[in-house]
Amino acid sequence: MRIGELIRELRKARGWSQGRLASEINDAHGTSLSREYVSNWECSKIQPGVFYLRALSAVLDVPLAVLEDDVKRRTFLTDVAGAAIAPVVASDLLSMGFSARLQGGPTPDVWEAKLATYGTEYMSMGAADIQRRVAGELVAVQQQLDKPQLWSVASRLMTLYAKTFPGSDGAKAVHWYRMAAQSADRSGDDDARVWVRGRAAIALGYEGASLGVADVLADQAMAISNKPSLGLLNAIMGKAHAAALRGDAATARSLAEQGRRVFDRAGSYEQTSDYAVPWWRMNVFLSLLLARLGDESGAVRAQERASQELPTTLPRFATHLDMHRGLMLARSGDPSGGVAYARAAMSALPPEKHSLTLRLLMAEIEQT
Repeated sequence: MRIGELIRELRKARGWSQGRLASEINDAHGTSLSREYVSNWECSKIQPGVFYLRALSAVLDVPLAVLEDDVKRRTFLTDVAGAAIAPVVASDLLSMGFSARLQGGPTPDVWEAKLATYGTEYMSMGAADIQRRVAGELVAVQQQLDKPQLWSVASRLMTLYAKTFPGSDGAKAVHWYRMAAQSADRSGDDDARVWVRGRAAIALGYEGASLGVADVLADQAMAISNKPSLGLLNAIMGKAHAAALRGDAATARSLAEQGRRVFDRAGSYEQTSDYAVPWWRMNVFLSLLLARLGDESGAVRAQERASQELPTTLPRFATHLDMHRGLMLARSGDPSGGVAYARAAMSALPPEKHSLTLRLLMAEIEQT
């Protein structure tokens, strides 16, 4: 399959016009791409270069390797895009919003149950599917914000929604994280205020994206409350990753030790929810942090501990650990071996399981 055909099919699967695809790329990457240029891609008059291949990978939620490799392109549509769910169209969103307003919408307890379900599904489903569904929920909950508890629900939905955008675009993800923080403040619920900021900080820190924003949100979470909680733990570990990426090893290690102490008091038994940080997930955080710091023995110990308890239903996180090993190889003086190891790990994971975070890790390994 020609790359132009794949771009056209993926665009249509999202219900986007050529102009909308150009706008998505421009908004995410600060470019001035025209609709005509997209048309030239799709007609194979022009081949997108390396920069635009990466931009298309991000906005269309498709692995970069698929766009670069003709063989992979031939099977991708059959295996993945053919099963894609079309995005919720504007009329459906409007209907959901008015229905929620007219009927009063779900009760707070129902909303909490919905959040719990999304927290579990996020761990194994693709970003695009979650994004489309949560968009509809945000329209519905928007009609019920006369209740403070619903601001808390909205803030946590916004945080999940933000996670479906690549943090490296510097715009959409950060925008939604900031909106989530403001919404949590409206709720008056300090637990929610700390959690949404902490979740944003660990997401951005882990991804190596918008580190200044990660620091600010982490500092805000830590200032709101020093009570041991999963939100505080996420904030501390997000700040630790930001420090490691800046080359401040001493601060990163100090924060990691602080995070371990908070985990001892606030770690969760729930194994498969985005709202939980069990022992295996804490070790995933530590594995990448120590790999970034060049502490190979510490990173390997964390990887072994994570692997011992990682649920078999979450293969994406096993791929995370393999990517960390690829980063270790690259940093230890074998960049080509590290990249090859990481690419093999990505290839072994079904494309529909790939996440934006994994792609950013791949880019970090390649740049190393």
